Amino acid sequence: MKRTIGVVEDDPNIRDIVKAYLDKEGYEVKTLNTAEKAWDFFQTSPPDLWVLDIMLPGMDGYEFCKKIRQTSEVPIIIISAKDEEVDKILGLELGGDDYLTKPFSPRELVARVKRQLKRWSVMQTDTQEDMEEIKSGDLVLNETERSAYFQGMEVEVTTKEYELLKILAQHENKAYSREELLVKVWGDDYFGSDRAVDDLVKRLRKKMKELPLETVWGHGYRLRGSRS
Repeated sequence: MKRTIGVVEDDPNIRDIVKAYLDKEGYEVKTLNTAEKAWDFFQTSPPDLWVLDIMLPGMDGYEFCKKIRQTSEVPIIIISAKDEEVDKILGLELGGDDYLTKPFSPRELVARVKRQLKRWSVMQTDTQEDMEEIKSGDLVLNETERSAYFQGMEVEVTTKEYELLKILAQHENKAYSREELLVKVWGDDYFGSDRAVDDLVKRLRKKMKELPLETVWGHGYRLRGSRS
């Protein structure tokens, strides 16, 4: 069965090059030049992966990524002319799974598409095999819904925030380094800064003020649990 890739890019030259390379790999490619058109496409025929430009007319890529993440965890590879670390972190925190800076090699993009689709397949299989609920103190993660509850109240979390909580909750009191968490949440092919982990932790602490998510100075983080 052919995988479908949605390419959202307003530059026709980049759009055509990306489509040509993905076509050659046997993917079904749908190209769109605005996020609004991409959203309409998502509502009727959601693809297996998005290649998403940030600088778009109308709704930008950040907003589109955020909207997608409200209902879907489909992989999103962000492509952008913005090379600042803060832009990369923002894109990843809003739900992007990978980030490529323009100009980029089409072959590298294809390789990342393959890795993300493989990782997505593994995640789906693991989710089916996992227990329905993961509990750690007042934190409850529902694997079926991919939702988080703290002190009995549902807390809205992003895909990456959920993944971090899941790792820490499944291994209460274990101290993970930032590098370990970066690999586990973003994958071993992500070469961004470990500041992305700090940003995730900061967001979670803001959303769940009494969550015992502790800093292990000079190392990383752990979730203090009932077995401490």
